[in-house]
Amino acid sequence: MIKTKDNWIAGFALFSLFFGAGNLILPPSLGTKSGADWWIVVLGFVLTAVTIPILAIFAHAKLQGTLYDFGKKVSPIFSTAYCMLIYVIAIAIPSPRTAAVTHEMAIQPFFETKPIFTSIIYFGLVFVFAVNRNKIISLIGKFLTPIIVLILFIIILIAAFSSSGSISPSTFKTPFVDGILEGYQTFDAIGGVVVGAVIIISLNLKGNDSFDARKKLITKAGIIAGSGLLLIYGGLILSGSLLSSTFAENASRTEILSSLSTQTLGDFGTAFLSILVALACFTTAVGIVTGTADYIKGICNYSKQAFIITAAISCIIGVIVGSYQVDFIITLAVPALMFLYPITIVLILLNIVPNKYASKLVFRSVVLVTFIFSITDFLGFIVPRESLTGIKNIIPLANSSLGWVLPALIVFIGLNLKKFTLKTT
Repeated sequence: MIKTKDNWIAGFALFSLFFGAGNLILPPSLGTKSGADWWIVVLGFVLTAVTIPILAIFAHAKLQGTLYDFGKKVSPIFSTAYCMLIYVIAIAIPSPRTAAVTHEMAIQPFFETKPIFTSIIYFGLVFVFAVNRNKIISLIGKFLTPIIVLILFIIILIAAFSSSGSISPSTFKTPFVDGILEGYQTFDAIGGVVVGAVIIISLNLKGNDSFDARKKLITKAGIIAGSGLLLIYGGLILSGSLLSSTFAENASRTEILSSLSTQTLGDFGTAFLSILVALACFTTAVGIVTGTADYIKGICNYSKQAFIITAAISCIIGVIVGSYQVDFIITLAVPALMFLYPITIVLILLNIVPNKYASKLVFRSVVLVTFIFSITDFLGFIVPRESLTGIKNIIPLANSSLGWVLPALIVFIGLNLKKFTLKTT
């Protein structure tokens, strides 16, 4: 029987696996730029950084399989290609980014060491945790997450009650859309389909009860994690807004977060922030590496050796990419996000809706349309944007990098209406 305590441990574990580098450095910067419109930005940011990722967890609760199950209704070839692409990008960008952020905010202020040295130690520890994956839920849920939450709430509360009330004007023309797109950078939708599988397999290894019992636990854990993310994101964006006038004009994301910590926690701010960054980033990296190794293990007849080799390769890639600066890694991520995020979002949503509305035809058609109408968003970061102006003016919302939304929705509704009409005639 799964107890309430298990729900909270799994919920804390999910929160911690989600909450990594981007989740720390993005919200305060958003708040600084949003000014009095911070609450509108929160709504957009939460949509792609909380709602969609938690829906991915609900989809995992429904499927209780692997990432492969998310796209198998499209076709086995598509699902395999999608899985490989997701895991390659996960270990090549968000996972190494956690090491880069850890170095710049937790190591560099105290020690004159090179980033490559930090990456080696960092991913050495990630590898140790990954190969001991059966302990992930209990170790992360019981010990690491409560520390992260406590430090964050202290920062948010002090910022809220110590602010002078001077808020800089918003620099966003469309705060809601800007919040949505910045939410992409958290990688949480991709994280949801990856780390959700980690939770599933960890529960299976522990032998937790029936399918329905696991479904309830995963669902409740998702609600707990989502609530925590909502409070933290909203609080950090508000904190950035309230103290926006105190930050340097061209301050980077990491500099804003450092300044926020120093202003709220005083002389010990940097030390507290260092602990926070190290813990939050580390747990996310463990989740990504473990999820990737789990997938490869599954397609290699559950070979333990395949798991260990994959974890090792993932950590080696992390060491190499993680030695670069954070801003470079974030810039590197944008084209990949514009290509993968729309497809990931529609796969999550299609796996959430009742099966009668998500036939194979619906899956294939919606995913295809989403892919076609998101090409302009992807190309916008590779070719001169001026060359895409004509086509973007034709597609609704394309100028906001959301040109795929209406076509995908129209195809989904149209196919289901056609199916309903045929049944009633």
